[in-house]
Amino acid sequence: MKLTEKRLSGKELYHGKIIRVQLDEVELENGAKAMREVVRHPGGVCAAILTEKDELLFVRQFRYPYAQVVLECPAGKLEPGEDPDEAIQREQKEETGTTSSCYIKLGELYPTPGYCDEILHLYACRVESYGDLNPDEDEFLEVERIPLQKAVEMAENGELLDAKTQVLVLRAARLVEQGKL
Repeated sequence: MKLTEKRLSGKELYHGKIIRVQLDEVELENGAKAMREVVRHPGGVCAAILTEKDELLFVRQFRYPYAQVVLECPAGKLEPGEDPDEAIQREQKEETGTTSSCYIKLGELYPTPGYCDEILHLYACRVESYGDLNPDEDEFLEVERIPLQKAVEMAENGELLDAKTQVLVLRAARLVEQGKL
C-alpha cells in the first residue's frame, strides 16, 4: 500500500481571521473518489514554563467552542511568516508576564490530523524574570501556578482536558527527572 491520496479539485468554503475551510475531492489509492473537509490553520506555539520552585505556569481562559473555562499551558497562534522560536517568547511574556532565555524544543504536535493542518511547536523553559501580563485585547486569562507533581497527577487522572497541555506536563516532568530542565 502507498497510503496516499491525490487532490483532484477543491474550493474554499470559508476564509476567516484565523482559519480557512476547504472542501477537496481526492482520489484514494484504490482509485475511488472521496471528499475531504480541511481546516487550514497558521499553527501555534505552546510551552511548559517552570518556576524556580518546580511549579508549572498555567493559564485559565474561557474557550468558546466548549463553553467552559479551560486550564492550559500558555500558547498562541503564529502570525504569518513568524518564527516559532520568537513566537513562544512573545506568548510567554503576553500570557504570563515572565521571560526566559533558554528554551528546549520538544518538537511538533498535530492536534487534530483528521481534518486540520495545524502544527503546534512545543517548548519547555525555566522562568528567569517576572513582570506584567500583556494579553491580546480579546484575551482574558488568569495565571495559575501548580506544582509539577500535582500537574502530572492532573494529567494522568483526566483533570487536564487540553491535549497539548497533557503532553507538555508529562514531557516537562520527564525532563526534570533527567536533570535536563
